[in-house]
Amino acid sequence: MTTADPLHASVPEQFYVHNPDRGETLHRSAAEAIHRDVTALKVREGDHVLEIGTGTGYSGALLAARAGATGRVTSIDISAHLVDWADRLHRQRGVTTIACHTADGINGYPPHAPYQRIAAWCAPPRLPRAWVDQLAPDGRIVACLPIAAQPSTTLVTTIALTAGQPHVEAVTFGGYAQSTATPVDDALTLPGRWVDHHTGHPSPAWISIGWRDHDDPQHTGARTALNLLRNPGHTETYHHAPLDWPSWTAHSVVAGGSHRSIAALDDGKRGIGHTTATTAAVILTDGTILADSTRSPSLTALRSWLHQWEQAGQPDASWFHPRLVPNNGDLPGWDLRVTAGITL
Repeated sequence: MTTADPLHASVPEQFYVHNPDRGETLHRSAAEAIHRDVTALKVREGDHVLEIGTGTGYSGALLAARAGATGRVTSIDISAHLVDWADRLHRQRGVTTIACHTADGINGYPPHAPYQRIAAWCAPPRLPRAWVDQLAPDGRIVACLPIAAQPSTTLVTTIALTAGQPHVEAVTFGGYAQSTATPVDDALTLPGRWVDHHTGHPSPAWISIGWRDHDDPQHTGARTALNLLRNPGHTETYHHAPLDWPSWTAHSVVAGGSHRSIAALDDGKRGIGHTTATTAAVILTDGTILADSTRSPSLTALRSWLHQWEQAGQPDASWFHPRLVPNNGDLPGWDLRVTAGITL
């Protein structure tokens, strides 16, 4: 999608993502996703916008174009390098309504609050209370939120306030990198949280299990499950490949419960499936199914989940019922949870 929006067209993407002075910015968010989420935010002329995740500076420039000459954008990022470059590029274009700061986005940016709009180009562990507290009564948030305590399991969520309480207006498939408390090396391949076991030999591989609270302190179960997937006793091909991976990812949360697991194997391929401390089965993005054996209980469970997904029609994001659940743990805020929709 290139976008027909004249405000989007007025911002030169290549100036930010492949500037001749800076060079190409690696690991940036796709322009199509940024356009989608900027549109969902519904920025108005004169709005004060908080951008969490400065990135290349391109998304901030889009937000500034929508807020107009009377609006302003406060853009924050954990990386001083990204902040400095974005600030330099904005100034080169003569954009003066954006202020870039180095800060941890989990805390929002209290000095400039309140904000009419908040856009987050990263995935926090949950919707932070700080963001909601810094939102104006008529405010709106578009953020990538986890629907399970596992990597790469998110929905992009549009949130509004009613009587000071956040509620979900809409969700769509999509995701951004996990938020981190320190800048991330471009070479990092391991998610920053919710990885229960990983190995670097012969190449990086990791696993995240939904039953981590029942594993032992040495993560023996997670280690065993990852080893079974790296050395499968059975391989087959899913008969409905290729997969609609975003739909399957979200539906596997609903179908799988605590036994849902996600793994990245030695060849870099991702898999989602069922594991226990003694059995494992996942389906990879290319439709290959790996299991510890043909009689694996995990394989039976995975086939059942896939059948449920098929019966639901491989649903789009609107099929799921999202809700925000208060969580007053180490990061006070709200967890995003989804339940099954109605299959017609």
